[in-house]
Amino acid sequence: MTLKRFACALALLGGAFSMVAEAQPVAREANAASAASKAASADARWRSQDKPFAFRGIALGITLDEFRAGSTVRATPIGSVPVCETDVQAGALGMRLKSHESLTVACRWAHRADDGWAVSQAVVDGAPALEHVLRFARVDGQSALRLYEISFVIDEITAEDLRDALADRYGTPRLVTQSVSSSGALPVYVWENAVSSITLCFLPGTRNGTLTYLLKGSDAWVKSVVRQWQASGAEAG
Repeated sequence: MTLKRFACALALLGGAFSMVAEAQPVAREANAASAASKAASADARWRSQDKPFAFRGIALGITLDEFRAGSTVRATPIGSVPVCETDVQAGALGMRLKSHESLTVACRWAHRADDGWAVSQAVVDGAPALEHVLRFARVDGQSALRLYEISFVIDEITAEDLRDALADRYGTPRLVTQSVSSSGALPVYVWENAVSSITLCFLPGTRNGTLTYLLKGSDAWVKSVVRQWQASGAEAG
């Protein structure tokens, strides 16, 4: 090998070592960033295990006063506000629909229209929901009404996007398959932690989805409310 070729070979070899040396920190940084991202995701899931799920900052378990005082309105059009009254389900028990003493309350966002108040559309995953309701109940004799359920009816495309978004945030859901004679299997996806659950159900026929945030034990709460109301009616009689 001539002196000139030997010098070129050394230069190429030095360049290769330099590229490897430069690539190693970049690779380490990329690996570190990936590990940090995975750790952050795992940490978020771990921290969510003992906290009630929240819909865009509206957490299950908050009081009705906290909900009304909150500046966050997740509905369209702009200017919508929460409008609350006795839950229609409770109205079937005989509770007056407009009463500050109600044991159960249902809230919807609404806005002023030309001919009076009109129900607004909750915004779920960037799209207007077809229906929505937030339900509150007095728990275990407490004076404060607390949010125990948030539910929506959304279109199929929004439901599919939301299923993927929830899986990214909370992990792979539990899949429950219900049998529907006319249209085959009906998929139901469930995310849950120690205190709450999120259920996404695709409806037969329309393929719309129902999205429900629910505090665990709320069925017992509602039954307790029914017993309280029935007992108070018997005492009054």
